Amino acid sequence: MGKLDGKTAIVTGSSRGVGADVAKFLAAEGAAVVVNYRQKAPRANKVVAQIQEAGGRAVAVGADLTTQEGVQALVSAALENFGSLDLVVLNASGGMESGMAPDYALQLNRDAQVNLLNAAMPVLPAGARVVFVTSHQAHFIETVPTMPEYEPVAKSKRAGEDALRALIPNLAAEDISLVVVSGDMIEGTVTATLLDRANPGAIEARRAEAGRLYSVAEFAEEIAKMATADVPSGHTEYVGGADYFK
Repeated sequence: MGKLDGKTAIVTGSSRGVGADVAKFLAAEGAAVVVNYRQKAPRANKVVAQIQEAGGRAVAVGADLTTQEGVQALVSAALENFGSLDLVVLNASGGMESGMAPDYALQLNRDAQVNLLNAAMPVLPAGARVVFVTSHQAHFIETVPTMPEYEPVAKSKRAGEDALRALIPNLAAEDISLVVVSGDMIEGTVTATLLDRANPGAIEARRAEAGRLYSVAEFAEEIAKMATADVPSGHTEYVGGADYFK
């Protein structure tokens, strides 16, 4: 028996990287998973196939989270395919991509997070959980400077975290909990790669400073654990980067 047998989860931004591994970990615990992608359908379909080959249940859903249609499509997919929605993992983030609107980071990292939670709340049962994934660089942006290239993204993600935390009283009224998972720079993620491209040596410098960096799979496992962890609403789970707490 898995800890999530009979439950349904949405994992945003789960066609690759951390999100893909979170989806697999949740499926291994028995959850049916809505695997979300924005453009890369083949990647999402591969994640679904891997989950199904391992005996799990999953469906791939293309959705742009910065649109109301995209947000609603994810919630509808959970209900139509699996009959419920019990867990939402807000993993998708961005803002360093080229060619996006100037306010894209805020649209995705703040507005889309709140919009998805608001769309999910009416169907989430008592005892449901929402997990928001962020970085130490964003979580601590008000007190610890980050690389200039990442600062706009960090501030938008912190704005998203603050906006979600403001909803905790509303969630509590429905017996729904919010947990934040904050991680140090993670080896192998798109964000780390883009940062290293913009600021050559950034990954190596952070690794030297922190002592070690978590891998994608290691970070994903910690996020998945928070789906069922016995922690209060509003709890922040810190992964790596002990120097941030000195």
